[in-house]
Amino acid sequence: MEYEAVIGLEVHAQLLTRSKLFCSCSTDFGGSPNSNVCPVCLGLPGSLPVLNERAVEMAVSAALALGCSIRETSIFARKNYFYPDLPKGYQISQYEEPFSDNGFLDIELDGVTRRAGITRVHMEEDAGKNVHGVGGDSLVDLNRACVPLIEIVGAPDLRSSAEAATYLRALREILVFIGVNDGNLEEGSFRCDANVSIRPRGEARFGTRCELKNINSFRFVQRAIDVEIARQTAILDAGGKITQETRSFDPDTNQTKSLRSKEEAHDYRYFPEPDLPPLRLPAEFVERVRKALPPLPAAVRERLLAAKVPAATAQTITQHPAYVRFFDDVCTRFNHPLKVANFFVNEVLRGAKAHGLEATFTVTTEQVAELLGLVEAGDISGKQAKDVFAAMEGNAQQPSAIVEARGMRVVSDASALQAICEAVVAKNPSQAAGFRSGKLGLMGFFVGQVMKETKGSGNPKLVNELLERILKGG
Repeated sequence: MEYEAVIGLEVHAQLLTRSKLFCSCSTDFGGSPNSNVCPVCLGLPGSLPVLNERAVEMAVSAALALGCSIRETSIFARKNYFYPDLPKGYQISQYEEPFSDNGFLDIELDGVTRRAGITRVHMEEDAGKNVHGVGGDSLVDLNRACVPLIEIVGAPDLRSSAEAATYLRALREILVFIGVNDGNLEEGSFRCDANVSIRPRGEARFGTRCELKNINSFRFVQRAIDVEIARQTAILDAGGKITQETRSFDPDTNQTKSLRSKEEAHDYRYFPEPDLPPLRLPAEFVERVRKALPPLPAAVRERLLAAKVPAATAQTITQHPAYVRFFDDVCTRFNHPLKVANFFVNEVLRGAKAHGLEATFTVTTEQVAELLGLVEAGDISGKQAKDVFAAMEGNAQQPSAIVEARGMRVVSDASALQAICEAVVAKNPSQAAGFRSGKLGLMGFFVGQVMKETKGSGNPKLVNELLERILKGG
């Protein structure tokens, strides 16, 4: 029997606030264990949570960027469960009345754009972290407790592991572009759970789903979903039934393993958080956040495509907001978007390093703009531009100074080039005869010989014109 996969993703994204969701402790990653804690995030008796306004702004930004409706009133709730990394014995989240719902995310795969629904975006605090194997013990680091998260609950609209990975990349891209999340899967600030089921193709009713927990790379998400689809298919083909359960993915064995079944699942006993009033988001607050949103990646790509930048190049530039800023700044100094885009992708990006919301480059936008200006003016060739670029990487030298110091300026003296072209033709009579007999591709040979004689400094356009005149006239 042929089956169809039904996949819905739940993503936890850490909001990039300096302090935690309900207290003033730092959210910095990598500190000494239990160094960023206080009575509130430790859950000590008598401590009271105070909501971080900046976290609310960031959460609303994300929901608006994902096309969600914003509710004027929402409620925080206590999600009760008992793990060592949850000091209060409950997590403050949102349940029946989240602050946003009914959003969407457009994904493009193999040239086809599909719209996947987003059921809701809500705020919640993170738990701590269990650290195992320390001197044979398991310890708890509560630095992460109370760190602000948004949970983005996707509708079961995805039909393959490739769509799921594309969805995650598109979601991460948006959150990074609007500056609310650094997209760092390795540090756990962008985490994914995948709900996977299969059903006979053409069947409307969903199958029994299994949840794959805490997958921390796009590649592993795709592998885990493929493995789980294969596992469920084998069970159904053998006449068995799928058990609703939570599973983990082991990338070393390429298998999913059961963590707990439905019978062992938690009853979270949600109830409204008594220490926090209802969250009210007035229309003017929401509108202010909406107006502050930067252009989203899809809009930037449309702008680049309108400037005749190829789709693949536009996709590369919009992989990171710092790339777009660099590209735009060069264009303000050298207004030829296509030429800037090609040089940026082929040369500049080779030395660029992105981490979180920031990226470093080996050259400045001023250097790149001046370099491209020299090429445009015919002062140096495109090949020479690569040499100049290599010379100015990692230092403050201006391209014009490098060109002068190395004597690289293009020779555009027609009389000087005429003599060189005539000498090259005279040295290669058989190739000249071949060109005159119709082998026009030999022009490249002659141009190469002239450029060799001029050490790459001959004006390519003028060299071509002179050679054509000499060969056809001879």
